[in-house]
Amino acid sequence: MNDDKDAKPMTFSINRRGLLAAFGSGAGIGLAPVAGAAPLVTSAAFLHGVASGDPSADGAIIWTRATVPVGKSGDVPLTWHVARSASGKPVKSGTVTATAAADNTAKVDVSGLSPATEYWYWFQSGDGKTTPKGRFRTLPTGKTDQLVIALATCQLYPGGFFNAYEDMAKLKRLDAVVHLGDYIYEYGADGYGAETGKKTGRLPDPSHEIVTLDDYRRRHAQVKADPQMQMAHARAAFICVWDDHEVANDSWIGGAENHDPAREGDWRARKAAALQAYFEWMPIRAPRNADEPAAIYRSFEFGDLATLAMVETRLLARSPQIASKGTAPDAAEVAEMLAARQDPSRELLGAQQMKWLEGVLAGSVKAGKPWQMLGNQVVMARVPGPDLRKAVGDEAYEAMVARLPESYRTLIAKAQIAYAQGLPFNLDAWDGYPVARERLYAMLRRVGANPLAFAGDSHAAWANNLHDDSGLRIGTEFGTTAITSPSYGSLLPGLGKIIAQQSPEVAFCDQDLKGYTIVTLSPETATAEFVTVSTVTSRQFTRGIAARYEARKGTLRAIA
Repeated sequence: MNDDKDAKPMTFSINRRGLLAAFGSGAGIGLAPVAGAAPLVTSAAFLHGVASGDPSADGAIIWTRATVPVGKSGDVPLTWHVARSASGKPVKSGTVTATAAADNTAKVDVSGLSPATEYWYWFQSGDGKTTPKGRFRTLPTGKTDQLVIALATCQLYPGGFFNAYEDMAKLKRLDAVVHLGDYIYEYGADGYGAETGKKTGRLPDPSHEIVTLDDYRRRHAQVKADPQMQMAHARAAFICVWDDHEVANDSWIGGAENHDPAREGDWRARKAAALQAYFEWMPIRAPRNADEPAAIYRSFEFGDLATLAMVETRLLARSPQIASKGTAPDAAEVAEMLAARQDPSRELLGAQQMKWLEGVLAGSVKAGKPWQMLGNQVVMARVPGPDLRKAVGDEAYEAMVARLPESYRTLIAKAQIAYAQGLPFNLDAWDGYPVARERLYAMLRRVGANPLAFAGDSHAAWANNLHDDSGLRIGTEFGTTAITSPSYGSLLPGLGKIIAQQSPEVAFCDQDLKGYTIVTLSPETATAEFVTVSTVTSRQFTRGIAARYEARKGTLRAIA
């Protein structure tokens, strides 16, 4: 029996019925386990640590996974506790079942806590085994002078060690982590990042490209088993949204660049499997609509200081990309692509999500909050394709390209021609959907927002000024580099500096280093520290700061 009437267990099952359970069709936000659905297992290990997420003013989601002994299967009854300190007595306790139907994961929506307070939590199995303890901070209400959040994205497991997460876990103040997607990658052992993975012994599990529910579960399990990942999850609550690789590369509403129906089956089935595993394994609340599990857009209020709106730009409404990343068109194709790019029917957010977003931001402005933050997966700023020859000169350009494999030389040569004709750097970002971006900017102007956009996906750090087509400044964008995933800087060191020099909206870009970003908000300023780690191929690393930028309403500048 649950001792806390305010807390709601969350459990999941497989297939459509299971999806409805996972996505909140039962009482509270989860469906209670069906009596007799599986045998009970009282002995379990906790190999994946704990995690918390989606904090509110009076609580948060807490999560764990119970690993049953080899040869056994069944549901695992657990007890959970929340306390005000690591050694304190519980102020909330209850029970939850880690069901076999949900891959033995368990979530609890804890409520009834005090705002702006740090809490510690843990789970316990029937045989007395206890998880590590984690902590989260509830959201503030009323007057709020400061907020410290970390931005993270793009953590390719074979791409290297999660040193950035180890550093993040040591931060003295951390109110929440905003994860902007690519928590897992779908590729197999011979795919993206495989060369680094073979050197470091971090090959993906399973070894093939993931397609089925079991595949996606195993890939999530591998990432959650990483000790540095566990450190970060135990440090603070995560506010998450997926990007493309949680399902497949360059995904959109009807498919993905890396999905072949002839070999990998129906896109909808693959997407459903990926999303079920995501909701099982991530500390996230169920979507607002059980019939549309991709609708994970939601908002968070940080007292009188800021609103954070997490938007979905992949699976709900996105139109197909004009071209995939890593490809370059022939010169004759560019004019047609540029015309297609301006099609007003092309979408990223969609009308329903835009209406929701306008209501959230209008309410934030009406409440007098100085900041309206957008947790958005892809880069919003205009980024023209860089002219490498102009930037470094003919001789240096030829030497730079000569060092690359032949396939890359051909690709870069074609890209340079396309860029000169006006094709932007990344058609998978908002630059591939400029009319949709103008609709967003018009809405931001209409409600009087002071937007601070966050971006992942690009494997690069950014500090950008955002302008509409008329040249009016709309707001600021901070983009965070990858935890491990390689970027274009791996091929062309210094590319970020060239992009910043040649892009009117880009104040800073680092395509070379891995890490994360710390954003500190006050009523007057938003400061970004672009934290770097010296390596991802060894667990021994040093910490650095690539740059610091400060945004005020209407301005963005570098600071010492």
